[in-house]
Amino acid sequence: MTEQTAVTEMKSKPVPTLPDAAEVLEVKHWNDRLFSFTVARPQTLRFRSGEFVMIGLMGDVNPKTGKPKPLLRAYSIASPSWEDHLEFYSIKVQDGPLTSRLQHIQPGDQIILRPKPVGTLVVDALLPGKRLWFFATGTGIAPFASLMRDPEVFEKFDEVILMHTCREVSELEYGRQLVETIKSDEMLSEIEQGKLRYYPTTTREEFHHMGRVTDNLSSGKVFKDLGIDPINPETDRGMVCGNLAFNKDIMAILDGFGLREGANSEPKEYVVEKAFVD
Repeated sequence: MTEQTAVTEMKSKPVPTLPDAAEVLEVKHWNDRLFSFTVARPQTLRFRSGEFVMIGLMGDVNPKTGKPKPLLRAYSIASPSWEDHLEFYSIKVQDGPLTSRLQHIQPGDQIILRPKPVGTLVVDALLPGKRLWFFATGTGIAPFASLMRDPEVFEKFDEVILMHTCREVSELEYGRQLVETIKSDEMLSEIEQGKLRYYPTTTREEFHHMGRVTDNLSSGKVFKDLGIDPINPETDRGMVCGNLAFNKDIMAILDGFGLREGANSEPKEYVVEKAFVD
């Protein structure tokens, strides 16, 4: 490459116009309520699978300062820590301050990405165990999309069970394709080693498995359907990601099984991500 060519290429690259700018690489709309997108990963960003970052766009101009204010929300990183890009999975809220705009992003656009990952849904926040449960509703599957592609998860657990509930079948498609890819991809299947079990359910549209995560746990239906023993604090560990009501209900059920809530600073039998609760 000549010096002139290098200079020309440098000039042709877009100059970041947002603070902590990340370029959008791909956008996929799963239905009229859900979409996922990938952005370029900052070279300096290091994170643990299951963590989240603050992302967003510039908001309206502040009349007092005359400058726009960043509009940011917490989003789990759905891609694993080894991936060279960052993936996010989002709901579309037509009148939502951020998602009403974010759902219209296109490849080549920029978003704001604060490079400070945090979160409780990490393997280090759990005591050693044999069976790991992921409990999710809706876009709460995002941190588990990251963890299900992380070698450490399958090195530390003999079995990994994803329980994911949505209202309609189309809302399960992101998770279905993800699990299918993990099991069929040569590299990912070598990581997963046949340990991953997927238990999707719906609450409105007819499906082969129906009912809320909470109901299927409380009734024991999931144990019967999968042909496994009930949750035992000696062997089972859990991660929870959903809305406030879901989190509280799952916590009560896990407490009833004898599990205790843990944290990064004090590992126990289960952890709950509370950053996405209003």
